[in-house]
Amino acid sequence: MGVVNVTPDSFSDGGRYFDPEAAVAHARALVEQGADIVDVGAESSRPGARGVSADEELSRVAPVLEGLRDFAVPVSVDTAKPEVMRAALAAGASMINDITALTAPGALAAVAPSGAGICLMHMQGEPRTMQKEPSYRDVVAEVAAFLEERVAAAELAGIARERIVVDPGFGFGKTVAHNFELLRNLERIAALGLPVLAGWSRKSTLGAITGRAADDRLAASLAAALLAVERGARIVRVHDVAATRDALKVLAALDGKTS
Repeated sequence: MGVVNVTPDSFSDGGRYFDPEAAVAHARALVEQGADIVDVGAESSRPGARGVSADEELSRVAPVLEGLRDFAVPVSVDTAKPEVMRAALAAGASMINDITALTAPGALAAVAPSGAGICLMHMQGEPRTMQKEPSYRDVVAEVAAFLEERVAAAELAGIARERIVVDPGFGFGKTVAHNFELLRNLERIAALGLPVLAGWSRKSTLGAITGRAADDRLAASLAAALLAVERGARIVRVHDVAATRDALKVLAALDGKTS
């Protein structure tokens, strides 16, 4: 899953693809590099990010979706707002990637009739405050229980299980130690029986352990992606698609899956 941030303030590439034409060109470049899905987000969820209105978010994402109507791969939209979800699906989005796991009033109803894929993510708190003092008794058990509950809620709302992906939310209300405890035990999230999405690309946890800035975390991001896939992730959300594909090809070759 290649990342397309249509925002002025995302943590690693804020503003670079804010112009819709630049965002569309970047999405097409990611597919040329080997992306199987592109994930378009129009509201930053970095720690401390300010929220934006549904109208502002739609004004950013709508022209990008229009530019991707003939796209060769599925387009996911990263949003937590039911109004944006409905508009994105009407504009041809194939997936909704929600960091709040469809907990907003009306979110389940907005996506249930569509047939689109859904990603349910765990986050403790909300982006403005989530990294202040995240605390868990057992981070793996609590994240797994939350995701299991949200999957049940989605199914009850009429969302078929085969449409659902789960994401433990690395970096979303977690310390460095929490993130690595989740990575170490990712098989327990995969044991829910649904595809697991892992988003480690360029995140601050990698900066904390390497001392490198966001745009200099490629090696660490590749290592984290490989470790996540080894432990059960089936989708990796990344900024550097070509390099990640190459790294995953090496892992596949080790498992005898060369093509």
